[in-house]
Amino acid sequence: MTVTAGGPPGAAHTILATRLGMVTVVREERALTGLYFPRHWPRPDRTAFGPRAYEGFDDVARQLGEYLGGDRSVFEVPMKINGTEFDRRVWELVAGVPYGETTTYGDLARGLGAGTDPRDVGAAVGRNPLCIVIPCHRVIGSTGQLTGYAGGLGRKRTLLEIEHARALQAGRAPAAGLW
Repeated sequence: MTVTAGGPPGAAHTILATRLGMVTVVREERALTGLYFPRHWPRPDRTAFGPRAYEGFDDVARQLGEYLGGDRSVFEVPMKINGTEFDRRVWELVAGVPYGETTTYGDLARGLGAGTDPRDVGAAVGRNPLCIVIPCHRVIGSTGQLTGYAGGLGRKRTLLEIEHARALQAGRAPAAGLW
């Protein structure tokens, strides 16, 4: 695929106001390809976002609002995820971390097989283009401490608090003492 100055064909973005601040949502055609906070690190070149659009983001806006309000635990939007084979394997494991629970970079590395370095897993988690939707906020350090998050540790803590509160309301005790 050739990328033009306006972004990939069919790429468009919008900016949504959320309880976590402004979020840039990127799509190609009808598939979600990116969700980024201000000062998101690493942040792709804005030209990859395509032009700003004000329509076509209703589903993701509604679902994001429901999630942040504690009324949704799973996103049901079409996604197109670009990354290396290793990145996609890591993101698939991250997507499998249950709502309201956490895992560590080391646990993910062990899930990928012997010889996988947790630092490589951490780098792949950091390249996740769909924060919140692919719940990289559920990945914590081996000591149980909150570690790096593209949207900042305050947002990571808030996302985990939302999930833990909902898990408790549902009568399911989240893993205790992990952050």
